Amino acid sequence: MKPLDQFADDARRNIKAVLCDIDDTLTTDGHLTADAYGALERLQGAGFLVLPITGRPAGWCDHIARMWPVDGVVGENGAFYFRYDHGAQAFTKTFHAPDGVRAENRNRLDALRDEILAAVPGAAVASDQLYREADLAIDYCEDVARLSDDDIARVVDIFEAGGATAKVSSIHVNGWFGDYDKLSMTRRMLKECFKIDMVADKDAIVFVGDSPNDEPLFGFFPHGVGVANIRDFEKTLSALPAYVTPSRGGKGFAEVAGALLK
Repeated sequence: MKPLDQFADDARRNIKAVLCDIDDTLTTDGHLTADAYGALERLQGAGFLVLPITGRPAGWCDHIARMWPVDGVVGENGAFYFRYDHGAQAFTKTFHAPDGVRAENRNRLDALRDEILAAVPGAAVASDQLYREADLAIDYCEDVARLSDDDIARVVDIFEAGGATAKVSSIHVNGWFGDYDKLSMTRRMLKECFKIDMVADKDAIVFVGDSPNDEPLFGFFPHGVGVANIRDFEKTLSALPAYVTPSRGGKGFAEVAGALLK
């Protein structure tokens, strides 16, 4: 990973879209600071396409799509995208799986939930689970005492043994059934909503993230940026971002915005 100040001027001038994780990328110690939120607003106001790509739940993403200075949002690690068109007062909600399949998957996830909680003392269902449509989030440090690396790995193992995909974020282990991730739903949203070919136009896109569930995007985009806390996971990632910011969390995101707006 190169320092952010080595992101070349010519490459930065070519950027048209800014994609970003939320937890510990936009937020700092669980707070969305004025600096980070203002960076979103400044980017959108300057004409950049701004899209959070998060593991957070559908209930949160409904609010984000409506209320934040963003052009859409991918949630639950790629289970859906939401977009609110303020001019037309129209809300688009597009899910990877139809309602019936999500209901069947919920029953399977409920069984895995019970198995995980019995096998891993200290683990808990994430406090935002009530607002989720497609996945199961197991809290390993947000509202519980941090689990050991071995216990986090045990949660992942149980998900995968049950046939689910499992991804570790900076706060949760998320599990789901379905062949999607953050990258695949981002590709779909860019094509369907903005007529952007993510493959052909990847040099015009920046992705900013911080943790293992961002790895598919780090591996795809040549202009991936990790906020400084990406170093907490550096040894476990097979795909690293091209650049790293001086600062952690939302301050690091604001540094990326500043570099692009410059």
